[in-house]
Amino acid sequence: MSRLADLSARREAMMRRFAFETVDVFTDRRFGGNQLAVFPDARGLSDGEMQSLAAEFNLSETTFVLPPEDPAHSARVRIFNRTYEMPFAGHPNVGTGCVLARHGLDRDGVLLFEELSGLVEVRVERDAAGAVTGAVIAAPQPLSTLMELPAEAIAACAGLAPSDIITKAHQPVLASVGIPFVLVEVTGEALTRATPDIAAFRRTQEQFPKVERRLSLHLYARDPAAPDIAAPGGARIRARMFAPLSGTYEDPATGSANATLGALLLSLSGAEAGQAEIVQGVEMGRPSLLRVAARRAADGIRATVGGGCIPVLKGEAEV
Repeated sequence: MSRLADLSARREAMMRRFAFETVDVFTDRRFGGNQLAVFPDARGLSDGEMQSLAAEFNLSETTFVLPPEDPAHSARVRIFNRTYEMPFAGHPNVGTGCVLARHGLDRDGVLLFEELSGLVEVRVERDAAGAVTGAVIAAPQPLSTLMELPAEAIAACAGLAPSDIITKAHQPVLASVGIPFVLVEVTGEALTRATPDIAAFRRTQEQFPKVERRLSLHLYARDPAAPDIAAPGGARIRARMFAPLSGTYEDPATGSANATLGALLLSLSGAEAGQAEIVQGVEMGRPSLLRVAARRAADGIRATVGGGCIPVLKGEAEV
């Protein structure tokens, strides 16, 4: 064996292989919805390797599944976007839940994930033949509203005029059910032409340090024929989410942002519960449908978000 071949063989022997699966989330067809990579067994990967793999996949998020700290739970799930670890996110929980359920790891259709923001419950959905089709997740925290932001600054971030922002129900507000988003109601026409202005994002983040590095802007427009989350049948909403400073120029389906939106809209009504169908990703060519529900609970307003999940790829990463 030549020296070069010997070095290659030794390098190959030192390589560690980790299986991954990709899925499209909040859709019922491949190549729609939001893409996700899942490592069902991430034991042996360091923090830095997880972050590097997430950057390599270059998706909105990548998840890494580890044994739970509490054996009563299903798994510990770590979520990384392109640049940092996230305490909670919507489509990664739906997608990871579907992947693990397809491996038979749910208990009576339920999984419990330990995450930085708290415990996340995942309820798996199956068709009549028992095949996994999607999931509904419960956000780990009740609604919290952290601060209002000026319409002028937020409009600039989205490449819009202040007059495009609707403030009748609420000002642009930083809110969370596990991870914070700036929620902004806009006109339907403005939603279509919104374009993130990265310089304005940087200025706004510097001006309002409370948003930290998570200046994630979630714009939404209500369908005038079904605007009320508490009405029979619920609301119909279109949305777009921009977070360019964390590497996501635009996201095709943001479960955590839409769960927060559902909770916020319920908080503005006098109702006990409400629901909404939210369409996102249309402008990106990856249409997504999210089902959001919110209810008043003893500790505040709680929200769930659910949708479909389709398997796409399987493979191995060499580290």
